[in-house]
This record gives sequence, C-alpha cells and structure tokens, in this order.
Amino acid sequence: MPFGIETLDDRLAGGGLDGAALHEVSAGSPTLGDDAAATLFVAGIAARFAEQPGGTAVWALTRLDLYAPGLEQAGLGPDRLLYAEARDDVMALALAEDALRDGSFAAVIAEVKVADQTATRRLQLAACDGATPMFLLRRWRKTARDPLDQLSTAMTRWRIGCVPSVRLPHAGVGRACWSVELARQRGGNPFSLIVEACDDTGRLALPAAASDRAIAADRAANQAA
Repeated sequence: MPFGIETLDDRLAGGGLDGAALHEVSAGSPTLGDDAAATLFVAGIAARFAEQPGGTAVWALTRLDLYAPGLEQAGLGPDRLLYAEARDDVMALALAEDALRDGSFAAVIAEVKVADQTATRRLQLAACDGATPMFLLRRWRKTARDPLDQLSTAMTRWRIGCVPSVRLPHAGVGRACWSVELARQRGGNPFSLIVEACDDTGRLALPAAASDRAIAADRAANQAA
C-alpha cells in the first residue's frame, strides 16, 4: 500500500508498505507527544488497510488506554476496530499471531515493551501466511534505550516524533507535523521526512513549504534541461 506521497513512496523498496509483512513503529523519544504521534501513525495506516466495507483491524494491548476519538480523527473509527486486551506482552503477541493466522482481518496491531527476535520471526511468518499486515508498536521501557535497538525480523522499522507545525498566515493552530524516520527497511536505504499528520482518512501529506520546494526543484530541473 503506497502512502500517496511520491517523495516517501519512491524511497520505499516496494513503493509502499508490504501488506503481508511485519512493520515496527516506535516513538522518537519517551515523551507523551511522540508516543501519541507513533500511535496515530499506526492508526492511520491501519485505517487505510481497513477502508473497504467490512474491514476490521485488531489492536492487542495490555492496558485499554487508547483515546478512541483520537483514533477516529486518524480514520480508525469504532466500527473498524476490535480491541484485544491481554494480561502481558507475551499474551498480546500471541493474540496478534492468532489474528494474523486467521486471515480475516484487514490489519493487526500489537503494542508491547518487549518482543525478542523469535517473537518477531513468528509474527513475520504469520503475517505472510495470513496475507495480513502486522504493526508492532514498541513502547519505551527505559528512557536511555531506544526500542528499535532490539533485534527484529521486521520488513520496516519506523521512528515517529513531533515537530512544529507550519506557520499559518492567520491566527490559529496548524495541522500537526511529524518527523517520520524509516530506520531500516529490507532492500532499501533508511531515510527521514517531515510530514503532516494523518487526516480523518488516515492519509499523510507534505507540509506546504516542503511541497513548494519540491515544485520549485522540478521547475529548475526542467529549465536546466
């Protein structure tokens, strides 16, 4: 599934996210803002995979503390989401694996603090067998240790953080902006971009300033040619 942003999709090895693979996401720092950004980034992607009529995403978690109105603003409304509450990370991973192998869900999400390489290998195989995208939202355990330092077999590994919004020409609050870093991908290089947060359909966008720079660069290249 492409993001619909040429600057981003062109840098992904497959031109988009593999819909039968494991993808990992973590907050850029152990702050509430970055944690919310990472959660909404995952919610927006899951919403797009579940946008077909009847599409449902499963979210396995150990604490039922997701803010439903926030998820809905990212496109993942209550009619598209099934919560699976687990007693610990081990059970959350097991629930996610079962949902993947079932093969009837549009996307599966699990948020955990610990998942070793064996666990991620099982999720990758289950995602492939069930032809279902799997998103592992890795939470911070210690402020000094990046969650993505743990070994993994994920197809892509993302780090999401908050950055200042683009200044508006009038008084008001602009659309939230995120720093989106692809720390690792199979068959491709890492990269980072600044994007505008998900809209109510789960889609990201380039900030206006970035779009203007891209247009100007294209015009300059055409003139040079």
